[in-house]
Order: sequence, then structure tokens, then C-alpha cells
Amino acid sequence: MKAKTGVLLVNLGTPDSPSSPDVRKYLREFLMDERVIDIPFWKRWPLVNLIIAPFRAPKSSKIYRKLWQERGSPLLFYGEDLTVSLQQQLGDDFKVVLGMRYQNPKLESALDKLRGCGKIIIIPMFPQYASASTGSVHQKVMELVSKWTNIPQMVFISNFLEEPEFIEAFAKRARPYMLKQNFDHFVFSYHGIPERQIKAAAVNNYCQINQKCCARYHTSNQYCYRAQCYQTSRLLARSLDIPEQNYTVSFQSRLGKDPWIKPYTDVIIRDFPKSGIKRVLAFSPSFIADCLETTIEVGVEFRDIFLEAGGTHWQLVESLNDSETWVQCLKTMVLEH
Repeated sequence: MKAKTGVLLVNLGTPDSPSSPDVRKYLREFLMDERVIDIPFWKRWPLVNLIIAPFRAPKSSKIYRKLWQERGSPLLFYGEDLTVSLQQQLGDDFKVVLGMRYQNPKLESALDKLRGCGKIIIIPMFPQYASASTGSVHQKVMELVSKWTNIPQMVFISNFLEEPEFIEAFAKRARPYMLKQNFDHFVFSYHGIPERQIKAAAVNNYCQINQKCCARYHTSNQYCYRAQCYQTSRLLARSLDIPEQNYTVSFQSRLGKDPWIKPYTDVIIRDFPKSGIKRVLAFSPSFIADCLETTIEVGVEFRDIFLEAGGTHWQLVESLNDSETWVQCLKTMVLEH
């Protein structure tokens, strides 16, 4: 009898509820990851457990309440729907499970469901590779599986920013808005990371943290998160016939005082109305499911900043969630591997 191929879909994670205790628990697990806050443990522990989590949890709890729906966290229930749809598309020769890097469903329990599979394909659902996201998933999976007596063939997918169906899935989300009205400008806003993490990942010190460095995507910068974000934007713009001068690539969600990769989205959009940009269509292509960073940060907070600065219309393109083209993209990646 042929063993099944396991497919492990992994997203970042979400609190079990929007209550302060659950948000605090989530923040502690997330921020204590050495790949997320890459400072020595003796500095990271008090920073996270005595400062960030206690003070940030009540504020984040209020924001999570705005995001929460009847089915709970969109990041979780869209992940569950996606798992069901992909399982149906792949058929009985595959077993598809969902795990979260932090909180529930736990990676350990998700992997346990795949014991006995002849091969396991791990897909961290982050289009662009970063040490703090995809790298953390890979490390955790390897740590857990290393304890198994029988270790099957493991296939790790590091990124999928150039998958045609991934690009098309986002383009399909945007086209109805573009048909409905004309936009002055387009913003591709990605989750930021500290500059030091870009430098640490640079091959032969190629990355210089400037736009010239990311102007082309090639073998020397293929592991650079920032270069991958620019490449994603170029491919999306090409698919939607957006001229280069009509879009901006920027970064959001910075934490702390250390420099993060620039430009910062919340800073640049304040100046748009001064240059005649009054109507903006915004994307957040580092996320494949609606979450705090898309629905609230880009969809609400950035909209308010833009409108207060004199803009007239700000529209967020929703994440891929469980869209048909996104399911097909995952199916293609699985079959290719």
C-alpha cells in the first residue's frame, strides 16, 4: 500500500480569544522566539515578559475585538477553510493539516497527524522568506521531527512569491476595485523586519538596504526579504498594468527603536496628498489571510492617516483567504514537490 503524502500548512498564529490574558499569552510565545526578537535570551526575557506583553496586551486586546468575527479569528477560520478546500482538490493520496507557529492548532499536534506519511511537504504561508517567519517554522518543524523514530522525506518550501497563481490570486482581488474607479497611486505594504536581520541574511554582503540593491531579483539577493518584496510588487504591477512610477513599495508594523527596513508606510502616505495623490489602492502581499496587520493596520489605521492628511479615498485589497485561485496555487506547489 502506498503511503500518503502529508501537507502541512503553517501560518503565524492568533490568540485563542481577544481577551487580554489570551493576547498576553500569544505575545509572550511569539516574541520570545529567538528569530523574532534576535537578542540574547537574558535581554529578551525581561523585555517581553515584563515590558512588552504586560503593557501591550490590553491595547492589542481592544484591536483584536474589532477584528474578531462570529467564527473567531479570520487567520484561523480561513486557514481551516483553506485546509478543507486543498484536501478536496488533492484527493485521498494526500493528507492536509493546518498548524500555527504560535498557539493553536499547535505544530506538534499537526505533525503528529502526519506520522506514517511517506513524505511531508511543509508550506509556511508566507510568500517571501524571512528568518522570523518561514525560518522560524522550518526550525521548529525540524526540532519536533528530529525526536521521531521514523523520519520521512521532508520537503520545505521557502517562498512562493514568483508562483504565477499566487500573483494572479492577488490580481483578481484588485481588478474589481480598479474597474470601479481610477486610482492615483498604488501601495504595496509589507510587514517590516529590522535592518540587522537583512544584513545578517545577506550573501557575500550584497545587501545594502537601498532601492538600488533591490532593483533586480537575482541569485545574489534571492534570500533577501526586502528584494523579494520588491519582486512581488513588480510582478503584481506587471499583472495589473500598473506603471512603475504609479506604485510605491513600503513596510509596516515596526517594533522598538532600532531601524527597520524603509520606507515606512505610515510615514510616506502622509505626504501623498501634497503631491496630488488623493485616491489609493493598497495591498498587503506578505499576508495570505486577513489579520490584524491587514484589516486593521492597513485597512483602518493607514486609511485614517491618509484621509487626515488630505486624501479622499483609501481602499485595501483583501487577502487571499480561501479564494479558488489561491487554493489552486497551493495544489500546484504540492504537486510540483
